Amino acid sequence: MRFRINHRTHYRYAGTASESFMEARLTPSDDENQKRLSRRLTTVPGCNIHTYADYFGNIVETFSIVQRHEDLLLESVSEVETTLRELPRAAFDISISEARQIFRSERLRLFEFLMPSSAISLSAEVNAIANRFFKPGATLGPALLSLNSWIKQTFRYQPGATRIDTTVPEILKLQAGVCQDFAQLMIAVLRSAEIPARYVTGYIETETQRRASEEQKAPQLVGASESHAWVEVQLPGGFWWPLDPTNDCVAGERHVKVAIGRDYRDTSPTRGVFKGTHTQKLSVAVLMQRI
Repeated sequence: MRFRINHRTHYRYAGTASESFMEARLTPSDDENQKRLSRRLTTVPGCNIHTYADYFGNIVETFSIVQRHEDLLLESVSEVETTLRELPRAAFDISISEARQIFRSERLRLFEFLMPSSAISLSAEVNAIANRFFKPGATLGPALLSLNSWIKQTFRYQPGATRIDTTVPEILKLQAGVCQDFAQLMIAVLRSAEIPARYVTGYIETETQRRASEEQKAPQLVGASESHAWVEVQLPGGFWWPLDPTNDCVAGERHVKVAIGRDYRDTSPTRGVFKGTHTQKLSVAVLMQRI
């Protein structure tokens, strides 16, 4: 599938900012399952943009605006082609105990994705869930799918129920949240079970967008959608298998990956600082269309 993705981020300040310093992770990945056909980032006010790859290989764009401004607009436009992922059946059908032995032998390489991180803590409650789904004699693939389904069935999708910094224990207590919360909960359970897992941000084609593309009618940009989050779990042999607990599915052609990391803090689409005022309003809108 091919998609055109327009991601607009608008900061409107309460007063006048004298300077802004920002970094953005908005460039879709380019790998064996996804090809980046084109990409551009523009800002208003305009400025020079510098690019580098971070520790996890994500493309990061940094810029500074040193003139006075009352608002800041970022517009990222990408064209991407996605393909289906071939699942290695041998890794899918391995037992939990065999998988753990393999991961223990590769602990140094997978260290960041096996340990707690700044936004994902492990606890006795998380460990109890891990023991429930990942018994030593169970088969790895079906156990992963069962956990994916359990999160969808147990937790309500409820925008506004959580904050960006809501912790895993709070999610378990609330039993509600959004894609970020469900992804981080799943990662906590997997790491507690000694299974490497990483956080993914990107985009997903919603049913509204799919129908609009089929009818050749573009949905309205404002409020169309925002970034999405899911999980990649490593199977023995080095294959990262993408699972989306928010939708209880394997991430496929309708998912476009942008960044990976230990948790949301490694993959935030935009972050920065500014002088002279405070943010009055932040709005984000994503338009994703098949082409």
